[in-house]
Amino acid sequence: MKPYRTPLAQRLAITASLALSLAAPAAMAQTAAKTVVLVHGAFADGSSWHKVIPLLEKAGLQVVAVQNKLESLEGDVAFTNRALDLAEGPVVLVGHSWGGVVITEAGVHEKVKSLVYVASYTPDAGQSLVDTVKGYPDSPGRASFMADSKGYLKLSDEGIFKYFAPDLPREEQVVVAATQGAYNRTAPAQPVTKAAWRKVPSFVLVSGNDQIAPPQMQRDRATKLLKATVKEVPSSHVAMLSHPEEVASFIIQAAK
Repeated sequence: MKPYRTPLAQRLAITASLALSLAAPAAMAQTAAKTVVLVHGAFADGSSWHKVIPLLEKAGLQVVAVQNKLESLEGDVAFTNRALDLAEGPVVLVGHSWGGVVITEAGVHEKVKSLVYVASYTPDAGQSLVDTVKGYPDSPGRASFMADSKGYLKLSDEGIFKYFAPDLPREEQVVVAATQGAYNRTAPAQPVTKAAWRKVPSFVLVSGNDQIAPPQMQRDRATKLLKATVKEVPSSHVAMLSHPEEVASFIIQAAK
C-alpha cells in the first residue's frame, strides 16, 4: 500500500495556518500604546505633568496633556475625547485626582488601551466623586478649600503647602499655588454614566501620604472595585511632581 500524502493545496493551507499562529504573539506585542494622554486634576492644569512628560517621551511615547476647564464632568470629558480623537492610537489614558473621574467616563473611547489612575477617584457607573469618599473621614486638606462668590473652589496657599503638596520644595509649592485652576463646586457631585475600567485594563497608583484623596479609599477602590494592577508610593496628593520617576515607570508599564 502506498503511503498517504496530503494534497499540496492542503499542505500549503496548514503551513500558512501555522505561520499565522506563530506570528500572532508578535502581532500582539506590536499593539503597545503609542500615545499617552494625561488628564490633570482639580486645582491644577496640564503643567502638573511637566516632570513626567520628558520621561515618557524618552521612552518613545508621544504625549498629550489635556487642558481641562474644570467646569463640569461633561465638559472635561468632551475636552479629553477631543484629545483622544487626535491622538495616534493605541492610547494610555492617565488621570490624576478629579482626572480619574474624567477618564472613567472618557476611557470607553476606541483608542484607549489601558487606564492609569494617579492618586485618583474611581467611581462606578452612576457614581460621582462624592460617592467614592462616602464612609471615609474627611481629608485634612478639605478645610483649606475656598469658594468664591461664583461657586468656584481653590486651595489656600497654606492648604497647598501643608496638605496638597507638602513633599515639594517651597519654590515648587509656590508655582503649584499660582497655577492652580478654579474648580466648579458642582462638578464633584456629577455622576459618570460609564465605567471604562470594567472593560479596559487599569493601573492604580496610590499616594500613601495623601491628605486630599484618602489613601484607604484609593486602596479599597483599587483592590475591591477595579481589581487592577496596583502600586503605592509614599507621596502627597501630587505624586507626579514628588515621585515623577515612579509615576512615569508605571505609565510605561501600562503602555506595554
